[in-house]
Parts: sequence; C-alpha cells; structure tokens
Amino acid sequence: MEFANLNLSLVAPEITLLVLTSVILLIDLFVKDEGRAVTHILSLATLVVLTWMSLSDLASGVQGAAFDGMYVTDSLAHVLKVFSYIAVGVTLIYGKGYAKDRGMLRGGELYVLSLLALLGQMVMISAGNMLTIYLGLELMSLSFYALVALRREHTVSTEAAMKYFVLGALASGLLLYGMSMIYGATGTLNLAGIARATSGATDNHMILVFGLVFLVAGLAFKLGVVPFHMWVPDVYQGAPTAVTLLLGGAPKLAAFAIVLRLLVDGLFGLAADWQPMLAIMAVLSLAIGNLAAIMQSNIKRMLAYSTISHMGFVLLGLMSGVVEGSAFNAQNAYTSAMFYVVVYVLTTLSSFGVLMLLSRSGFECENVDDLKGLNRRNPWFAGVMLVQMFSLTGIPPTVGFYAKLAVLQSLIQTNHVVLAVVAVLFSLIGAFYYLRVVKVVYFDDPVDQAPLQGSAGFRTVLSVNGVLLLVLGVFPAPLVALCAQAISSSLAL
Repeated sequence: MEFANLNLSLVAPEITLLVLTSVILLIDLFVKDEGRAVTHILSLATLVVLTWMSLSDLASGVQGAAFDGMYVTDSLAHVLKVFSYIAVGVTLIYGKGYAKDRGMLRGGELYVLSLLALLGQMVMISAGNMLTIYLGLELMSLSFYALVALRREHTVSTEAAMKYFVLGALASGLLLYGMSMIYGATGTLNLAGIARATSGATDNHMILVFGLVFLVAGLAFKLGVVPFHMWVPDVYQGAPTAVTLLLGGAPKLAAFAIVLRLLVDGLFGLAADWQPMLAIMAVLSLAIGNLAAIMQSNIKRMLAYSTISHMGFVLLGLMSGVVEGSAFNAQNAYTSAMFYVVVYVLTTLSSFGVLMLLSRSGFECENVDDLKGLNRRNPWFAGVMLVQMFSLTGIPPTVGFYAKLAVLQSLIQTNHVVLAVVAVLFSLIGAFYYLRVVKVVYFDDPVDQAPLQGSAGFRTVLSVNGVLLLVLGVFPAPLVALCAQAISSSLAL
C-alpha cells in the first residue's frame, strides 16, 4: 500500500512512545533491583515527555491527517491523550508499592505492557480509519490480557484473564464483522469517506444498519455497558488492583474517542438508527449498574457496577447530541459527555488509589468492611474517600455533581426529559451504596490498626487527586471550556 500523504511529524508522539518503550524494555533486561526503580523513573519520564509534546501541539493548534487519512490529529486527540498520559502516570505511581509487595516487579512487564496499552489507546484516539481503530484496539486489548494475568500464581487473576480474553475476542469479532459490513456497503474504510457515503439516501441502508448493530455491540463491550457488561465485575475483582485501575482509567477515554469518531464523524447519517440503541443501553446500564452495586460487599465489584452506570451517563450525553438542525445543542451534548468521562477517570484514579494505600503485603483491601474506621486511622485520607464517594454520587460541591448536571441539561435541551428523570432516579438509588462506604469509613469501629503504607510521592499525588475533585467542582469552567474547544474544533457540527 502506497501512501501519498505521510506527515510523520503528526505521528511524533506515537513514534516517540514506541521508541522509548523499546529502550525501556532493553534497559530493564539489565536491571537487578526487584523494585524496578530505574524502569519506574524511565516510564514516568516518558509520560512527561509525551505530555509536553501533546500540550505543545495543543497550544500551537497542530492538526491534520497522516497516512492518507488513516491517522488524524486535532484538539480532541491532544486533550484526550494528555489525560490518558496523566491517568497512566498516576496509576504507575499508585501501583508501584502494591505491585512490588505482590511480586509483580520481578520483571519490567508491568511498565512495558502499560506503555504498549497506552500506545494502542493513542492510536484509537487519533484513528481516522476503521482499520486503524481495530489495530489500536487490539494492541491495547492484548496488552491488558497479559496484565490481568500478571500474577501467574494467583488463580483468581488467571481466571479473570481467561474470561477477559474469551469475551474480548468475541467482542473484537463482532466489531470486525460490523466494520466489514460497513465497508461492503460504502466501499471504504476511511471515516470521512463513510460519512460521505451515508450522508444521503442509499440503496444499502439495510446492510449499513445490520453492520451498525455489530459495530455498536463491539463498542459497547469496550465501554462496558449493558448488555455487554458481563466481563467488568469479574475482571475488576480478579485483576490486581493496579491493573484494575489501568483498565478503568485511560481506556475509557480511548473508547469514548472511537465511539465519537465512528458514530459522529463516520456514521452520523445513520444517527436515527444508532441513537435509540445508545438510549436503550444507557437506561439498562443505569438500572443494572446501580441495582447490582447495592448488593456487593466487594468494593472492587461495587466500583465495577458503578462504572457500568457511569458509562450509561456518557451514552446519554452522546445520544442527546443528535438534534436535526441544531449544532449548538449537539456541541453542548458532546461536550457534556467528554467532560463526564474525564471527570469519571479522575475520580476513579483517586478511588482505587485509596484501596492501594490500604493494601499491604499479605492483605488485599477489596471489601467494603476493610474501610471500617478509616477516619480514626487517618482523617485526611478518610476525607479524600468522602470526596470521591460524593463525586461519584453527584453531590455538590464536587465535580461529579457538575458532570451529571451537564449531561442532564443536554438531555433537557434536546427534549429527552423522560430520560433525564430516569437518570436522576437511578442516581438516587446509586447514592445508597456510595453513602454506605462513607458510613463505614466514619461511623464503624476499625478492625485493622495497621499504619497506612505508601511513599511520600504516593500520598502527595493521592492528596492532589482528591483536592482536585473539589477544586474542579467549585471552578469547572476551565475544564468545560477545554472540552468544548476540543469538540467544536474537531467535529463537523
């Protein structure tokens, strides 16, 4: 295949990450320290370099297409990539001590596979072609299959990895089959070409809708929404907590990006067909996610079902952007969805950070009862946990409240009042299990008096993470404006 338009400068972040990951892999061969301090520092340094590159491109307004449109870079890509770097970097900081205690740092696989998964996410975020989307998705997925099973001697982790691999392979097959149907009907894999082919009347409408169903099913699996959510609780519980956070953080940003690019950029002409699909999956996710979470005593499973319900909110934001003749409402809707997913990732980082802070060698903090009396052991981190739970619930003045409000406003502006009421009702149900955690933290007697472990860097980052949820709740305008600018300059609304 011959490319007339390479524009390799646009792909500089991906090339840089691939080269530096290869260098880290080679250097790690000579590292004897079981704490992997050198590998850890090099990985964080790589993420700092990537963040600087993407911020520079964002400030300079760098945008364009490479490889004849297979790769696109724009404000949306820059912003989502920066938050992906932050999410992976924070996860590696939180997870270092946790991984060392569980023998996961005997080799550098944790770092190398995390960076390769990040590379897959970056390819997904900048994909302008269905083939590119699939390549990025598979690179990310294959890395995560190995990461979930990183504790080879741990039966639960191995079982979770097998479930994730089997179901992930099925979802990839659905996605690939949907792509092949879309290609058969339009004659192109390029999203811009698909948009042109589906913008008017077409004789292949039935084939397009048939392919769209499989496409949405594959995307729904990656987002972890009902009815393709069955892997989420088992994998969240079975994976080591550091890997659970890798799964629950940055990949949500990449999944959001490919949903936006595929459905809005590529298949907006079929919006009347995919909008009802998203609405149904959103309501089911809110219902099953919140109701199932109430019954969980394992906090990782509870947060897994919580993830399902929050992705339902993201889908509500995405589906409310389909308003004929109203670009303003569409921009508000997609902005609210992007803002929501970014806020969710920041909150998730903090939540699992506290779980890893409470875990130690020989003890896994994964039950709600393990949080008993945290306020008496450390009032500051109990306060951080309080802010996280309030943000997930949507209680002011946390940023989670403003994120939910933004999605509800977009629903009401587009006359989806019934869906807004349903979302509020299920959010009230969800408040029960979040506030139960707060009750355990503040009003129950501690069953464990062991001192909280964690390096100074860990505690500092976790504190900043928690405070940020309050600061962004009081001053959400800058982040909202950033999301709005990314959406308006990147999507043809």
